[in-house]
Amino acid sequence: MDDANNDAPPVRFEDIDLSVPPSVYSSSSSADQPKVDLVWDLMRYEAEREAEREPLLLSFLYSTILNHQSLESALAFHLANRIASPNMIGTQIQSLIREALDADPSFRREMRADILAVRDRDPACTCLPDVFLYFKGFHALQTHRVAHYLWKSGRTVLSHFLQSQVSQHFQIDIHPNATMGSGIMLDHGTGIVIGETAVVGHNCSILHHVTLGGSGKKGVDLHPKVGNGVLLGAGASVLGNVNIGDGFVVLVYKMI
Repeated sequence: MDDANNDAPPVRFEDIDLSVPPSVYSSSSSADQPKVDLVWDLMRYEAEREAEREPLLLSFLYSTILNHQSLESALAFHLANRIASPNMIGTQIQSLIREALDADPSFRREMRADILAVRDRDPACTCLPDVFLYFKGFHALQTHRVAHYLWKSGRTVLSHFLQSQVSQHFQIDIHPNATMGSGIMLDHGTGIVIGETAVVGHNCSILHHVTLGGSGKKGVDLHPKVGNGVLLGAGASVLGNVNIGDGFVVLVYKMI
């Protein structure tokens, strides 16, 4: 544990810029901008406080967060344990996740924005470890980001395997080719379906049983294009190549 004489958090959540600029996260060091990761710093601090309050979770919190040197390492370990199967063991999946994170700086920034989005928008969420450890919408979205990286790298069979694991474990089905922006919250998550050519902008919130589905036509762009800051209410269905403008709210069980 850290020195008990200094129990102040390294940063307050309210002071973190949710757009994750270099002042919040920077993986490279320079004279003008040293390495910084406020999301990881705060998550570790909060995990330590949770371990103090609930000793039964001490081993779990150490294995998933506190034993790791970076958020990337922790995510690879935790996701791999969530979706491993006899067909692909955890260490293999962990290696895939680290490959995607190492190859794509935007993935690393988007992951942090996704964590902050859930913490900011979900009133039931009170700390960053809760998002990271327990929210299956976050887990499904980060696994999709790995699958999307593999799809764009031409490894489509492997990306479909990850899609299948997400569907089986989290009851969320996102095609590996779907484009997802940053700062996205999949709230509850169960029953969400997002099709192959769908695009979801930045800072969107998608509730359970939402469908971004196809039109049924062949040889055309099939799926919706969702702008920035959109809220898709529980059970909403958007079918076909429909544009949903920035800031739009699709009501609960509405069909478009």
